[in-house]
Amino acid sequence: MNPDLGSLYAWVKVSRERVFAWAEALPDGVYTLEGSEFAFGSLRNVQAHVAGCYRVWVGARGLREDVGGPDPASVPDVTAMRRVFADVDSMMERALDTFAAPDEAFDLVLPGEVLRVTQRWLVMHPVTHEFHHKGQMLTMGRVLGFPYPPGPDTDLGLPGEVPGG
Repeated sequence: MNPDLGSLYAWVKVSRERVFAWAEALPDGVYTLEGSEFAFGSLRNVQAHVAGCYRVWVGARGLREDVGGPDPASVPDVTAMRRVFADVDSMMERALDTFAAPDEAFDLVLPGEVLRVTQRWLVMHPVTHEFHHKGQMLTMGRVLGFPYPPGPDTDLGLPGEVPGG
């Protein structure tokens, strides 16, 4: 496994766990509450979108696996979303074990364009994407009257919070 990307992703998972714990503490129905003014419509839909981003960039484009994002309607609650991200974590582990040249540039051919990327970029793109949308989720929670509580923030897990980190 690429040690620096492995440590980074371990810290990301600590941060994600804090968001999951907050979401589990929300009253019934808030996690899936649809609002047209919200990005992707609900907290659940945002997380499904994030999981899909990992699956597309790392799974399909990096590992060349046939993967797709989850249908939010098939994810009724945080427990089910945890299972979606357990699959993402397994895929990320495969990628981190497989990506042997993380900084070697290559051309990624997409419909209508060619991107010059690296394996490191394929990992970092969905990570930064997740953090962007995590901010949206926390804002949505505040708007709905359920702000993230004081305590450890969701920025990034600290090095001592993960084994070897």
